[in-house]
Amino acid sequence: MLIEQPAKWLRWLYPRATWRMDKNERSVYLTFDDGPIPESTPFILETLKKFNAKATFFMVGENVMRHHDLYTQIVQEGHQVGNHTYNHIGSLKHWAITYAYNTEKANQLIHAHLFRPPHGWMKHSVYWWMSRRYRIIMWDVVTRDYSKWMTAEDIFENVKKYTRNGSIITFHDSLKSIEKLHYALPKALQWLKDQGYEFKTFE
Repeated sequence: MLIEQPAKWLRWLYPRATWRMDKNERSVYLTFDDGPIPESTPFILETLKKFNAKATFFMVGENVMRHHDLYTQIVQEGHQVGNHTYNHIGSLKHWAITYAYNTEKANQLIHAHLFRPPHGWMKHSVYWWMSRRYRIIMWDVVTRDYSKWMTAEDIFENVKKYTRNGSIITFHDSLKSIEKLHYALPKALQWLKDQGYEFKTFE
């Protein structure tokens, strides 16, 4: 559960980050990390359209550079974009200034005011820097669709088990997840809709 739904002590590490939205609203915030790539993004967009759902895509700058047509499609279809660094670097191995430069390089392509750190971790020097430049969006539910130990059914069950009012749900727009998302994403969206959740993006 520590992975699927982060504990309070983990949330306290980054108090200015957004982990969950309004717990009094029957709404969820769908997010997709690591894209865009042609092997998965088109299916995700098609599925979201079928359910009239908007999402936030936290993109890697080098993927945007390679597949700018997909970035354009995401924006044109009314989804929100966020920065996920230029080449998915972790902050623990880099100076804060190096990390900030990498993120700004990505933002020249992404044009986002939202940021999510790869792997969900930041050194406090990086956190201090990023929190003054971006709104940092973390998560309330991680589906673990990237894990080779998880089945498509497991992904769907994680959504059902851990989602609550205001949940920020994290899927992945990646090669590791797409095979499972072919089953799990439509099932999850239908279940969320049946439960009365509204799909929202961040102001």
